Amino acid sequence: MDFNFIVDFLIDYYGPIPYLAIFLILLACGLGLPIPEDITLIAGGILAYYGICDVWLMIGVGLLGVLLGDTLVYWLGHHFGRRILKRWPFRVIIDEKKIESVKDRLHRHGGKLLFSARFMPGLRSTIFFASGTLHYPYRKLLIYDGGAALISVPAIIYSVYYFGDILHSVIQWIKKVEGGIVGVLVLIALFFGTKFWIKHQKKKKEAK
Repeated sequence: MDFNFIVDFLIDYYGPIPYLAIFLILLACGLGLPIPEDITLIAGGILAYYGICDVWLMIGVGLLGVLLGDTLVYWLGHHFGRRILKRWPFRVIIDEKKIESVKDRLHRHGGKLLFSARFMPGLRSTIFFASGTLHYPYRKLLIYDGGAALISVPAIIYSVYYFGDILHSVIQWIKKVEGGIVGVLVLIALFFGTKFWIKHQKKKKEAK
């Protein structure tokens, strides 16, 4: 699914329907369905550019959609986490090892991990589900995830709306920015991984 498909489908509708459609797609993104969140936000920006939707209302709908989707994933983990992990296909997607991995990272980097998760589409649902399963405080998730959403959602929707005439360039810029964020996160992960490995090797030598 790409933004052209979403826009072509919604361009003849006015009133609440485009907002509701964007909201539901973003909600599905949060629940782990393979629909790119940024593509949906770009579609929301295009609808605002064409005057079908109000840009600020679309930004509000976008924020509500992504945060509610993340909240539902957290809620499922909080109330049904261990039971869900025993059922297919959930036990294939996420297992106890991943839960323990997230637990260790939450303990050491809590807020940083939750903030970064918004920019990691492949891992976001896993991290928020694991946070719920581990009963990590929801208020902290809302603060850090909400902070990240307040950056990414308005930036994507408004830039597409404002620079609608040069849409292609805007999309390439968004991809580069997101790619840059992912690159920084990978470097951070490598740094802490190397630091942990060195410390582990040092402890092994001291034990001998």
